[in-house]
Amino acid sequence: MLTRQTIHLLTGCTAVGKTELALRWSEENNAEIVSCDSLLFYRGMNIGTAKPTKEELARVPHHLIDICEPSERMDIARYVTMARETVHDILSRGRRVLVTGGSGFYLKAFLAPVVDGINVSEEIRKRVEEMSLPEAVTILKELNPDGLGTLDRDNPRRVTRALERCLASGKTLLQLRADFATQPSAFADYEFKLVELVRDPEILAQRISHRVDAMLTAGLVTEVEQLLPMGLAANPSGAYSIGYREVIAMLAGELPSERLAEKIAQNTRALVKKQRTWFRTQIPEHRTVDAASATPADFFPED
Repeated sequence: MLTRQTIHLLTGCTAVGKTELALRWSEENNAEIVSCDSLLFYRGMNIGTAKPTKEELARVPHHLIDICEPSERMDIARYVTMARETVHDILSRGRRVLVTGGSGFYLKAFLAPVVDGINVSEEIRKRVEEMSLPEAVTILKELNPDGLGTLDRDNPRRVTRALERCLASGKTLLQLRADFATQPSAFADYEFKLVELVRDPEILAQRISHRVDAMLTAGLVTEVEQLLPMGLAANPSGAYSIGYREVIAMLAGELPSERLAEKIAQNTRALVKKQRTWFRTQIPEHRTVDAASATPADFFPED
């Protein structure tokens, strides 16, 4: 029997400290980094995403970062195809793979089926894109008399994707999920070793506040002003992401400038709460490591 090759995964909530520890592990273990962060795909979205700096990117080869324009929609099917090609290439060169990021949906692409194979026509896609979020949720409820399950109704991307597939397939979300459960993972031929970085909640809250202050000092508002003419507002994944949506609201006069930092930090803490729940309930049994005292040797001691 052939031995399956291994993919190492390092995840954790926003601001936990993944970047530096991922770099150190990769440097010490002849690895290259594959991003599963849903916002690092976009060129120009640097400050608000805490994208690795040029110096950090130079320390270790990184993949699937800066692959889209800010106006361009990235989807999970495209990501899975690119990720499989990238993983195969890295391993074929005798190097290890470290997948890292805090975006649960893209992380899950390595662990479970995430692509349903439903063909969404341009007509349906355009129709859904023209809907407001409340309108899309209302139609979804009408199409799903048994309920929407765990769908995050405040997440435009999730709502849009769900509605597109219900309309294209003629099935409810429950039926689509049942069909989904019979599909194999796109990475079923690999073995996985997964570690979640954690921190004390109070310390993490302090790190979030410091991170928000640093982003604003570094020019987050100017970054958003430059991205808007490039089509950022047409991309729900980017425009509704934390940091960007608050600045867009401020520029539109919907949020006082003096409340900007507070609002970004508040929404980031809410995201972290959701991420913690997701890691606890949606990924298989895995190691947790305290980022405050972690060394790369703590991550995968069985290697």
